[in-house]
Amino acid sequence: QVQLEESGGGLVQAGGSVRLSCAASGRTASDRAMGWFRQAPGKEREFVISIDRSGDNTYYADSVKGRFAISRDNAKNTVYLQIHSLKPEGTAVYYCAVARTAYYDSGSGGYEYWGQGTQVTVSS
Repeated sequence: QVQLEESGGGLVQAGGSVRLSCAASGRTASDRAMGWFRQAPGKEREFVISIDRSGDNTYYADSVKGRFAISRDNAKNTVYLQIHSLKPEGTAVYYCAVARTAYYDSGSGGYEYWGQGTQVTVSS
């Protein structure tokens, strides 16, 4: 079992930046890919970005290209999401997740463990 705890969310002005962290505990997550999803009010959860086990390869949704970056520190069992140029439509609960395999995946079914989420609210 892996427990995930996200942090770093809050109220951010449009155009600003935020860095989210996700710390894993229990079983190590360093042998699995990890990813971030988000769920905006009234919408379904959607894939944002993921990173493979090594941290050498990332995969992201077209909507966040150039503004979102993911990284991981396997020694700390932690994954990070850096968001730049925030837009009001970026208001959502952001969830981190541990994949079922070592390779990145854009489908929620490819993830086994989920955090409780952290709220990011972008003010215009």
